[in-house]
Amino acid sequence: MPVEKLFRDDPFPSLSQARHDGLLAMGGSLSPQRLSTAYRLGIFPWFSKGSPILWWSPDPRFVLFPKELKVSKSMRQCQRKGTFRVTYNTAFQEVIQQCAQIPRADQDGTWILPEMQEAYLRLFQQNQAMSVEVWEGENLVGGLYGVKVGRVFSGESMFSKASNSSKLALIELVQTGAFDLIDCQIHSEHLASLGAREIPRSEFLSYLPS
Repeated sequence: MPVEKLFRDDPFPSLSQARHDGLLAMGGSLSPQRLSTAYRLGIFPWFSKGSPILWWSPDPRFVLFPKELKVSKSMRQCQRKGTFRVTYNTAFQEVIQQCAQIPRADQDGTWILPEMQEAYLRLFQQNQAMSVEVWEGENLVGGLYGVKVGRVFSGESMFSKASNSSKLALIELVQTGAFDLIDCQIHSEHLASLGAREIPRSEFLSYLPS
């Protein structure tokens, strides 16, 4: 199935047109309005250097329901010890930069390109994105960032420079009770270990604000 090419302000095609791998369209822009519209429709951008902007809406969708969160004994001990300090929205730009820079065994380079960083920073400045920071003393050692869509948090990326710090960021976010669903987008063993699972895209869409 050919992928629809978008100009700057073109509407997104129907999700039924997405390929089997979830790719829906290419092109357009990363303006705050475009990104906000995309997330409300269950669409997110993901592309690499030299590629056009690619828009995705996978089916099934990989999500975490707060009531299904699995917190291991070691993570409960980590929370009780208080070795780390967790904050919210105090270092968004640093978090996204660290997510872009951290080496990943399964990736050649980063998809969090400068234009992506700038786009999500604009969303943050409009209170549509947020970050969770994990500190060891005065050092930022872990965290995550993502987009708020009503009571759904769409996680974009996380990083860890100390054992368990990224897991702690997600666990603490879930335990705030601020969200009914954490959108993890695509499968990962790391998130599956915390209780994330796949659901039909149609079910996922029912959690997004109309």
